[in-house]
Amino acid sequence: MKKLLILLLVCSVSITGFSQTIMNSTPEAAGFSSERLKRLDNAMNEWVEKGYMNGGAALIIRDGKIAYYKANGYNDLDTKAPLQKDGIFRIASQTKAITSVAIMMLFDEGKLLLTDPVSLYIPSFKKQGVMVNFNPADTTYTTVPAKREVTIKDLLTHTSGLGYAQIGSKEANAIYAKSNITAGLGVKDRTLLSAMSRLGEMPLMHQPGEKFTYGLNTDVLGCLVEVISGVSLEEFFRTRIFEPLGMKDTYFNLPQAKANRLVNLYTETPQGKLVKANAGMLNSVATTNYPLVPHTYYSGGAGLSSTIYDYGIFLQMLLNNGVYNGKRLLGRNTVRMMTTNQIEGVPYAGGTFGLGFGVVTDQNSGSAPAQVGTFNWGGAFATSYWVDPKEKMVYLFFRQLQARSHNEVVEKFRALTYQAIND
Repeated sequence: MKKLLILLLVCSVSITGFSQTIMNSTPEAAGFSSERLKRLDNAMNEWVEKGYMNGGAALIIRDGKIAYYKANGYNDLDTKAPLQKDGIFRIASQTKAITSVAIMMLFDEGKLLLTDPVSLYIPSFKKQGVMVNFNPADTTYTTVPAKREVTIKDLLTHTSGLGYAQIGSKEANAIYAKSNITAGLGVKDRTLLSAMSRLGEMPLMHQPGEKFTYGLNTDVLGCLVEVISGVSLEEFFRTRIFEPLGMKDTYFNLPQAKANRLVNLYTETPQGKLVKANAGMLNSVATTNYPLVPHTYYSGGAGLSSTIYDYGIFLQMLLNNGVYNGKRLLGRNTVRMMTTNQIEGVPYAGGTFGLGFGVVTDQNSGSAPAQVGTFNWGGAFATSYWVDPKEKMVYLFFRQLQARSHNEVVEKFRALTYQAIND
């Protein structure tokens, strides 16, 4: 009787997905065809042979079961050292989802509201101006007063009017450079609060809430996590997210003991040849070893490095409605908010946007096999992820490429994933 009760409890947990953890499995147990997944193997090998990528890692999880977890190709094209599936990748903008979760954890604790003006925590964001004219000759500009203050929701939805430093518009690049505001990589001997305080003094690129502009919004969110929680973003991530979830290979500062697992970053020459990259991360002076250079500037928009498996755990937590391995990070309705359209009426080429994610809607679901409600994002160095709640599926495709011309392989990877579903 006792054994039956335990079995019923285990089954209950599995059915509800309350504490579903990732487990090793066979493709068939996850509802995939091993035979059809060979098409993905062949494609990955072909992309390496054609020079579209030096190597890539892929992870497909369905209903908590690993259907595919492999690395193909090379970490070093010269020595032919193979890419390892537990390699540590620079995930750049995939940091944004983790920062967004941190903010929403504080929301769950009653520490903030999405309607809060950012100036409540960073005073320089009060009484901001919106740029109307820009003179490229001397980078001067004129402004009009913002119609309202930027809110935390504006940051989460990239509708604040903030631009991106170094990789944004020519206006944002020039104006931010004069105030030593960066995209966040390779920054030493500075604090996030000092940089974001200077950012608050800069003009907005448009009125808050009126447009989608991909910018330094999530770096500001990271700063808010530090101000509100009273600890560094690095410590908050480690103690509140990574350790509870068992993410053992995700860092702002990659330990020297794991340096040999940092995946080489390649770039494509104008002639189409792949060569190792050296510097110029996000148009900055940062070198490719920036994860190994000790720093205290924690870019909530771009600073993390991680493995594809660690990030799969993070995404499985979201698919589980905020809980993983018995540890609840977010309320299930908070996850619902994050993956719901939050920019009604604001033009956005990718369908729509929630609180930190692009989201597939009825309007754009016909362009790819992903089900309505799938949420996703990626990183500047060719890492991508998707979560499809209707298929109960998490799938990721990681490369390490800076300049690249064969991004069609990402959509081909998605098609090859879905065509292998066999239940």
